Amino acid sequence: MRPPLSVFRTLLTAAAGLILASAATAQTAPVPVRIGVIPVVGAAPVFVANGEGWLKEAGLAPTFTTFESGPNMIQALASGTIDIYVAGIAPLAVARTKNIDVRVVAATAIEEMVFVAGPKLAPYFKDGADKAEAFRAFHAKEGRAARLATQPPGSVPNTTLQHWLWQVVKAGRPDADIVAMGIDATQQALLAGAVDGASIREPALTIVQSRNPAMTLVATGGEMFPDQPGTVVGVFGAFADKNPQAVEGLVRALVKATDLLKRDPARAAVPVEQALGKGITDVATIQKALTSPAAKFTTDPRAIIEATKKMQAYQVSIGTLDRDIPVDGLFVPSFYEKATAR
Repeated sequence: MRPPLSVFRTLLTAAAGLILASAATAQTAPVPVRIGVIPVVGAAPVFVANGEGWLKEAGLAPTFTTFESGPNMIQALASGTIDIYVAGIAPLAVARTKNIDVRVVAATAIEEMVFVAGPKLAPYFKDGADKAEAFRAFHAKEGRAARLATQPPGSVPNTTLQHWLWQVVKAGRPDADIVAMGIDATQQALLAGAVDGASIREPALTIVQSRNPAMTLVATGGEMFPDQPGTVVGVFGAFADKNPQAVEGLVRALVKATDLLKRDPARAAVPVEQALGKGITDVATIQKALTSPAAKFTTDPRAIIEATKKMQAYQVSIGTLDRDIPVDGLFVPSFYEKATAR
């Protein structure tokens, strides 16, 4: 005997309900995302967005990996180890010449890099002395070039330092010796007197000046490279294509985080310290770093397009980039536009 028609209807309704429930679960399941990040204050919007729970609200399940420089992170991006790149803009141009599909969906900070002179070099810059002359005088008295620490060639810190030395200051090449090393090593070398100066960013600036007041801020980010493009958020192309809503949610969370950093740095300092402190510093130090001259936060990727073109042109001139790369495919502001339209 056949079951009554009502039984079939009941079974079909139940099956449809299960399908809809499964679809809803799939849509709301958090998207795993592997984020590579440089441990600097310029990346603070990402740390704040995570600490405030806004990445989770956006449907993301993030894990973080720390890198010492952007060029090192590019290797991880190319190998598929990370999905999101949070570091300087400069290495991304190099990545695109190697057919690595990465798209800048947001900025986080501009004019981060500053130049600090150590106790031996700082006196030569007193009373507004000509900076090229200061390097010459140091060389003449010490019998050697000033040793200046920064990150590897191709990075924003390295590019910015070279631009400031050779284009802005017009220092003599024999008077300055650039030494490439990691972020932590730069800070340690500066404090130990192993180098005479360095291009650094927050929180290193606040930390070295608090530990040794003789550390002197000689040039701000704007002086070193006007509108200097700093930390950005780059998304691996395959991840962006597969998870467009997650990327939009990420950018929306960054917009909220940037607003909080400007409006309430005391609250924002807590998750930033948790990400950067590592027992080395405290919330008060991080809060001071968030409000320093080297902390300028912005999310709009369109704000750094022109400066990025200029930085690329300079990279070509010093040989760290083979050719100018069109920024049309590098910058994808549509995610920011959608996030802010809401």
